[in-house]
Amino acid sequence: MQRVNFSAVSEFVLVGLSDTPEIRFLLFVLFLLIYLATMAGNIMLLIAISTDSHLHNPMYFFLGNLSLLDIFCPTITVPKMLGALLLEHRVISFAGCLFQQFFLIDVVGTEIFLLAVMAYDRYVAVCHPLRYLNIVSTKLCAQLAVGTWAAGVLNSLLHTSLIFTLSFCGPNKVQQYYCDIPPVLALSCSSTHSRELVILVVAGVLGSGACVGTVVSYIYILLAILARNSPGIWHKAFSTCGSHLTVVCLFYGTTICTYVRPSFSYSPHRDRVVSMLYGMLTPLLNPIIYSLRNKEVKCALRRVISRVRSAL
Repeated sequence: MQRVNFSAVSEFVLVGLSDTPEIRFLLFVLFLLIYLATMAGNIMLLIAISTDSHLHNPMYFFLGNLSLLDIFCPTITVPKMLGALLLEHRVISFAGCLFQQFFLIDVVGTEIFLLAVMAYDRYVAVCHPLRYLNIVSTKLCAQLAVGTWAAGVLNSLLHTSLIFTLSFCGPNKVQQYYCDIPPVLALSCSSTHSRELVILVVAGVLGSGACVGTVVSYIYILLAILARNSPGIWHKAFSTCGSHLTVVCLFYGTTICTYVRPSFSYSPHRDRVVSMLYGMLTPLLNPIIYSLRNKEVKCALRRVISRVRSAL
């Protein structure tokens, strides 16, 4: 059996966002503030959910998982990007590139599945309120959470193994500020057609399936609320579901646009902008849209802050 030539390249060079020192410093400050705000919002939400008994229910259990993913997602890419902006250190080892891509695809894939699970949870809560706790039981919550994380890992193993068993023997300049599938795939000196096809099919089926399931769940939610004939509830529901769907569509749209497309349509400049939307913007918006607008979460955060003050 022929041995696979993993790589003749020992390291990759990541393309920076700018070569102008003044612009690099401004971008560093901007992205550092966004990253810190993202960390603060999601960590506060996790603390509130884990310490407040009023939030120990299925909806907040899934929100806690989402916050954990929103902490991991920017942490995988942003520190390296900040280092490149401030210190111009853009080199990443072959193994470092592999692990960065693996963990990023894992987190993004898990979040795709988790958003579909969260939409189903809200569908059951709105359309079957009397049977909600029986349907979405503690056991089912645990199974769904484990299933989403396991699916993310398996999906990432598939994609990462397809990419890093290729041969890399030529240029090593990755046209992105982190290691992602399209720019790394473009550097391979072996045939990539069959692997591109597998990536397109798997990402298309999983991503589109989760997206359709999420949108259908929200459609049923809206129809159930409209049937109650209460304008006050309508306004609140449209406001909440509209904001949820905005973030969901932004995340699904940008990730599908990145991974479900042929290689000849790859555009480095466009991909850098698109990747920032799902890699930095949605983790910042999720705690605001899903939780910090929620009265129960606000009360829980106040209780956490008061306990911290008392302890100090």
